[in-house]
Amino acid sequence: MKLTERQKELIGKTFIDFQQTSYMQEHGVVFNRAEGLYCWDTNGKRYFDAVGGVYVATLGHRHPEILDAMRKQMEKSIFVPPLHGISDTGLEFIEKMGSITPGNVNFIKGFSGGSEANEAAFKFVRQYYKQTDRPTKYKFISMYLSYHGATMAAATASGGSERRTKFEPQVGGFLKVPNPLQFRDRFADWEEANKFCADWIEEVIVNENPDTIAGVLLEPICNTAGIVKPTTEFFQRVRKTCDNHNVALILDEVLTGIAKTGRMFASEIFGIVPDVLTTGKGLSGGVYPMGVMAAREDMAQAFIGKPEEGLQFGHGHTWAGNPLAGAVGIATIDIIQKYNLCEKARSLGDYLNKKLEQLKKYGCIREIRGSGVLRGVELVKDPQTNEPFPKKSKLGDALKITSVDNGLIMRVDRDWFAVCPPLIAEKKDIDELYDLIEQSLKKALDMI
Repeated sequence: MKLTERQKELIGKTFIDFQQTSYMQEHGVVFNRAEGLYCWDTNGKRYFDAVGGVYVATLGHRHPEILDAMRKQMEKSIFVPPLHGISDTGLEFIEKMGSITPGNVNFIKGFSGGSEANEAAFKFVRQYYKQTDRPTKYKFISMYLSYHGATMAAATASGGSERRTKFEPQVGGFLKVPNPLQFRDRFADWEEANKFCADWIEEVIVNENPDTIAGVLLEPICNTAGIVKPTTEFFQRVRKTCDNHNVALILDEVLTGIAKTGRMFASEIFGIVPDVLTTGKGLSGGVYPMGVMAAREDMAQAFIGKPEEGLQFGHGHTWAGNPLAGAVGIATIDIIQKYNLCEKARSLGDYLNKKLEQLKKYGCIREIRGSGVLRGVELVKDPQTNEPFPKKSKLGDALKITSVDNGLIMRVDRDWFAVCPPLIAEKKDIDELYDLIEQSLKKALDMI
């Protein structure tokens, strides 16, 4: 859209997430309305929001049933004293959330977003080991190319250097291992690359000394690597390694949680149960800031005792787990279950994948990845040799511009793009989405 001088001036007085101000003043969008699958800017232009904002509006913008639940809660209570108790709605949300989490990962603590939830997971696991006579276990292993949040420890755990190194030195006790994507061309197939990287995690644990390792933090599907989905064997090997060395397996399902992958949680795809799980984003349907840390109930027992023992979890946030969050979280889960949206994510995702495969005719697609409606498309100069685009002529940079110009909001990186259409979409909407992607890609190819 063409920004007014006043809009440009005001953009110059803030920061747009991870974006350069001068770029946003030229290519940014000022939105003023959103409904269902679409957003509109202040000029009245409509955009197909193919990522639900940022993988948040899983049920589309302003879902009426969630808004209704929020209105009803606002008539009762909006905030309660968090140091003195919890709302009745908060307790109901804990019950509802515990009914969908895997295995016995039913100890629930609410937060205001994914970064908070991951910070809480680090603190929970460290305190757990201190209170179970293993105080030397404090290190966490995470993966290169990953993203776990923007707060300090979450950023330290993240594996993308562009978002991490600006703030170094960072929190101590965080180690990195390779993403299987980084090794796929060094092995005969994807399975072998995954085996190698899973075994590497165990090598790090052994060589660092298992008595110092508190947790392994992984995303079931890695967004910032380009919607990379490791193999089932990878996760099962890591689960076994963690069991063998008494290390907590933490799964960051902030992005992958809540139906979009075709399961309520993506860990179900791989047949594993974590020790700690974090989630957020789509949990509130894009209506209210929300995150959750869920842990094994038996781990939570280490925090129970007499007040004078000081065993309670030494952590909290003012707005975390407030009644409005509980109300919208309950409504979101109810809607997903009521309309069987996990099954819809699988069937709609299959249709979306078939449509995206048609883009290979343009000779710039290496592969399409993901699960359910969460799909990533990798861009290369030559799909036969997998030669990447030169740094000065990245297709992704052009696609980032042409997609927005074409009325399409999707996640675009230099070498890949991703979509995750809300689960209110139907096949005709996927057809519309594909047409917008194709038009945007053709224009981007003409630009480079």
